[in-house]
Amino acid sequence: MTAEDSSNRGRLDLAVRTGGHMYLFKFKTWQEKRSGAAQEQLKERDYAAKYRLLGLPIHLVGMEFRSQIRNVEVFESALA
Repeated sequence: MTAEDSSNRGRLDLAVRTGGHMYLFKFKTWQEKRSGAAQEQLKERDYAAKYRLLGLPIHLVGMEFRSQIRNVEVFESALA
């Protein structure tokens, strides 16, 4: 597990290698409406590139929290 994992395109919030899989997490907060920004940023900045040579399935997990109620409002995952 690596927190705040840096790459040439930014900083990934959390990378977890377990059970023969890589899980890459991006966390965002929002005020007014759901945006899908966490999942979009994972793909746009290609955070998975750093891990492709491992040959493991890579899961991109975007989580968005609503700041007023401090609750997870968006949870999206996709294979890279």
